[in-house]
Amino acid sequence: MKIYEKAKVTKAIELSKGIFELRIKTNIAKEAKPGQFVMVYPKDKSTILPRPISICEAEGDLLRLVYRVAGKGTKEFSLYEENEDVTVMGPIGNGFPIEKALGKKAVLIGGGIGVPPILQLSKEIKAKEVTTVLGYRNNDLFLKDDFDKCSNTVIATEDGSVGTKGNVLTAIKEQGIECDVIFACGPMPMLRAIKQYAKEKNIEAYISLEERMACGVGACLGCVCKTVKKDEHSHVNNARVCTEGPVFLASEVDI
Repeated sequence: MKIYEKAKVTKAIELSKGIFELRIKTNIAKEAKPGQFVMVYPKDKSTILPRPISICEAEGDLLRLVYRVAGKGTKEFSLYEENEDVTVMGPIGNGFPIEKALGKKAVLIGGGIGVPPILQLSKEIKAKEVTTVLGYRNNDLFLKDDFDKCSNTVIATEDGSVGTKGNVLTAIKEQGIECDVIFACGPMPMLRAIKQYAKEKNIEAYISLEERMACGVGACLGCVCKTVKKDEHSHVNNARVCTEGPVFLASEVDI
């Protein structure tokens, strides 16, 4: 059930350079599942459209959002203060199918701003064995301490300052990490590589796609992605990331 309401800011801080955290009190938190997102509405009406932000954590009636300032809307959010009102809608999307990990070895992968959506997943997933692999550009490891509390965490950095030098797949191969199922969120090049890796290893992989979204409810068709199968309604090889996604079985999307 989607909730549209005016929420209350309980915390607003800068976690690292350009990365901000917004905690809000909202009924959406009670409905949220790992991998879903919310639409946050700027107060500046000149921005027109709400901004989609992935859910980092949800507990009780508190929702934690971690995002990168990328434009006018997110810049406004970064200036919010405690007790300020903010209008939100959610939860939106299908989220990660955590039931697919039961009795299996699971690897959770987050890269860049795709790291935050993996945190709630790492807290809720019930698998035989869980390893979380996080990819960063450098030693600015935002949220790493949070992950260390709930999973075995492996780090990869592009500059080699921490953990494995390279990307998340470099770390997986270097450390000999094996799994039956993968859940991932991050930049498109990373997701493409994970899709190929999963195909080669015959591993089930679920990936969370990021697309520009205008409405968040599937009406505008601005976030369409290509799929292997034809949509049963439109009869074309397309799916809306905001409604059919953002999480897809990797083998079913053409990326």
